[in-house]
Amino acid sequence: MDKDKKLQYFLFLSVFIVATCGLIYELVAGALASYLLGDSVKQFSFIIGTYLFSMGVGSFMAKFVKKNLIDRFIEIELLIGIIGGLSSVLLFLLFQEAAHFQFILYFIVFITGCLTGMEIPILMNILKNRVNFRDLVSDVFTFDYIGALLASVLFPIYFIPKLGVIGTSLFFGIINVCVGIALCIFLRKEVKNPKSLYAKAFFSLAALIAAAFYSNDILSYTEKNLYQSNIIYKHSTPYQRIILTEDRGQYQLYLNNNLQFNTKDEYRYHDLLVHPAMSTAPSVKNVLVLGGGDGLAVREVLKYKDVEKITLVDLDEGMTKLFQTNEVLTDYNKNSLNDKKVTIFNEDAFVWVKNNKEKYDVIIIDFPDPSNYSLGKLYSTYFYKSLYESMTDKTVISVQTTSPYYAPKSFWCIHETIASIYPNITPYHTYVPSFGEWGFAIVSPNNSINFQYPKRKLENLKFYNHKLSDYTDFPEDMKASDIEINRLDNQSLVRYFDEEWSKL
Repeated sequence: MDKDKKLQYFLFLSVFIVATCGLIYELVAGALASYLLGDSVKQFSFIIGTYLFSMGVGSFMAKFVKKNLIDRFIEIELLIGIIGGLSSVLLFLLFQEAAHFQFILYFIVFITGCLTGMEIPILMNILKNRVNFRDLVSDVFTFDYIGALLASVLFPIYFIPKLGVIGTSLFFGIINVCVGIALCIFLRKEVKNPKSLYAKAFFSLAALIAAAFYSNDILSYTEKNLYQSNIIYKHSTPYQRIILTEDRGQYQLYLNNNLQFNTKDEYRYHDLLVHPAMSTAPSVKNVLVLGGGDGLAVREVLKYKDVEKITLVDLDEGMTKLFQTNEVLTDYNKNSLNDKKVTIFNEDAFVWVKNNKEKYDVIIIDFPDPSNYSLGKLYSTYFYKSLYESMTDKTVISVQTTSPYYAPKSFWCIHETIASIYPNITPYHTYVPSFGEWGFAIVSPNNSINFQYPKRKLENLKFYNHKLSDYTDFPEDMKASDIEINRLDNQSLVRYFDEEWSKL
């Protein structure tokens, strides 16, 4: 193989690696926005838009690079590695300290995108006299897009669960720099300033290795400052960052930086989620719980002696495994997920419901709030229509419907969406100190079922008094008008949710 051919293949390989790394850095920024700022449609859109725009800017800037192209190409590799690799560390450290954190986040995305955008035009200039132009363009973009595909597939499936956000960015930063070092060695006779490049490369590599060595300490420091409580468990799954904290004997669970429950008052939420439906349903033998991977809703369902079977559907196996094995958490959910009556499916509820043929007497829906389109579909007319196949004509459903005080448009959007399909619906709410005012809905396809008259009562509930009418009054500051129904093709609920919660 001649020298030009070797150079061609080696540079194409570097394109593949840079494309993979570049997209990884974009995904890391998106994951960080999710963990630190909340899962916002606006944030993800801005990150993607900023990255693509900056690649265009970088491609434009590349035309001004005319000398020592191989040297510049290697320097870009090193810069992408050091900036992209250290981006997650820097963002975690600055989250609590920087007044304009989002600006810093998008600026880092912009710089990374610019450098990535410069890489392909410079590479083409290096190879333009060595490769047929038609083949050159085709091959470069083929390697570029294959690298992007690989990154998008492996990021959620492998890298986030195994390495976490910080570890992933540092790992790919080191790969970027190693490619730069390999280029220095392979092209040592063609580079103009090999000593300078070697110095830059080994300095970058040393910085990334040092950051990787202390990455756990950095993450622990930032998360300790973020949560202001003792962190006793932390884990990244393909779907979310799970943090469990302890404060004066009370435990708090956070998913992507959003509080899911506090053990001091979670009973208020779960009493109102579960018991109105369980107490008024004609039968409670077969119960379906959608979401609720913490097992706390299942705990309440198991209090009814007539229950024979419970099916739990939760997407995240990491969540259900945690609440099956952690001694602190199994104590609070009364080891409910290990009960012989419970069957767990770690699947997307949207798909599972569509394929399910079994009928249930009670359905408890405890999904996360509709902060993005993936979650918003679980509150759509399509989903609630699909749910009909899992019902008998006397099924009773309970749904958490976010806060009618902080997000009244979102709350009533969910209500109107369900009411467009099942007219027998009663909205209600209660105060949960950790969350504020929180809302629910009780629903049935059968108009003859009166939710105000319980058929069974449990003694010694800490909060719910079996009088649903005590929770159905909505003052004026919890009402909203001119609300759209949430459909798959408009996802109005996600827009309402993002608009309302972003103001807090």
